Amino acid sequence: MLTKILVTILVIVGAIVYLRRGRGSNVNRNTVMADMQSSPFFSRVIIYTMIAVSMLASASYWGWSWYDDNTIVDVTISSPVEAMSASYKVRKKDIEDQRITTVDGIQIRLSNQERLTVKAVETQ
Repeated sequence: MLTKILVTILVIVGAIVYLRRGRGSNVNRNTVMADMQSSPFFSRVIIYTMIAVSMLASASYWGWSWYDDNTIVDVTISSPVEAMSASYKVRKKDIEDQRITTVDGIQIRLSNQERLTVKAVETQ
C-alpha cells in the first residue's frame, strides 16, 4: 500500500516538473536525436537489456509462484459441532473457499462452521 502511494506521488511530482519546465527547445531535441543516431549500438544494448531484465523478472515471478503453489502444508480442520479435528497434507493451490483437495486426491467439502488451521510441514 505504501509503495502504491509513493509511486503515485512520484508520478504527480514528475508531471508537475514536466509541465513547469515545458517541452524544451527544438535545438535541444535535435542534438539529442543526433547523438542517438550517432551511436545506435548503445541504444540497442539498452533496449535489449531492458527486455532481458523484464523477461527474467517475469520468469522469476512465475517460477516463485509455481514453487509456492506446490508447497505442501498441514491443514487441520476443526469442527465445533462434532468436537473433532482432522489433519491432512494439502498443496497450497488446492485450498479453496469451501473445498480442499489432499495430496492423495481426496476432495473434502467444508461447512461454514468448520475452521481451517494451515501450517508449514516440518521437515526433518
